Amino acid sequence: MAEIGGQMINARAVQLSAEIISNKKVGAYHHMVFAVGEVAANCRPGNFVAISVGGASSSLVLRRAFAIYRASLRSDGMGLLELVIAPQGSGSKWLVAQEPGDRVDLIAPLGTAFGIPKEPINALLVGGGYGSAPLFSLAETLKARGCRVDMVLGASTAGKIYAPLEGKRSVNSLTITTDDGSAGIAGRVSDVLPNLIAEHEVDVIYSCGPMAMLEAITLISQKADVLHQCSVEESMACGIGVCMTCVLPVEGDDGVIRMTRSCVEGPVMDGNKVLWNKSREIPDGVWGK
Repeated sequence: MAEIGGQMINARAVQLSAEIISNKKVGAYHHMVFAVGEVAANCRPGNFVAISVGGASSSLVLRRAFAIYRASLRSDGMGLLELVIAPQGSGSKWLVAQEPGDRVDLIAPLGTAFGIPKEPINALLVGGGYGSAPLFSLAETLKARGCRVDMVLGASTAGKIYAPLEGKRSVNSLTITTDDGSAGIAGRVSDVLPNLIAEHEVDVIYSCGPMAMLEAITLISQKADVLHQCSVEESMACGIGVCMTCVLPVEGDDGVIRMTRSCVEGPVMDGNKVLWNKSREIPDGVWGK
């Protein structure tokens, strides 16, 4: 992997041919499991994988990035990597059409992970649609640290809420919102956050989902003076920090705003440091502009 400033980018990332162990349709999504050997031991909540799609003769030359749902080592030593995939584009549709026993070329683990507190805290996990996938393993990690963990899952409709029963088992409380009111509370996740933050005396919010949702959560976290770690959903073409297509403006600890790569310096970022910009333009004050 490349080296910047004397530090290795994605130093633990490995490219390998991974066998598909299972591929099951769950609601609007596919839950896929891959055999990845010892790579599973290096995966953390928030990391992602980049998978080559389309086959050897395909015109789909760019890899597709997917957040890691769960990584585990079985008692027999087999390392497993689980993904939740929404078959939306040509690449993801090709992937979910593959059968158990087929192999895919993947690179993992990539990107930054969620920060885990050393002491027990009160955490609120907020996920939108299939973007909630990495929050389940995060919830398990936080619970193991003695944290109180509450979760909010939101989507446009009930069928796009991923694994609500698993979410309920993983946390102290689960709140579901849907835009159309078909499950849980009618509305968006941002509608219920202020009351939950106050009720559970939340110390930090962890979130993953659409960019508009992350921006809304940031505004709420700033008003409540609560830390906000979010996994941004910026489009990634290479996944390893080369192509610069996934940049977004982020304020550094030194106060300087830089166009920052989501795939290397992210996808997990301090939401309060991101300059959310719906117009996708480079804002004034960015270093070098």
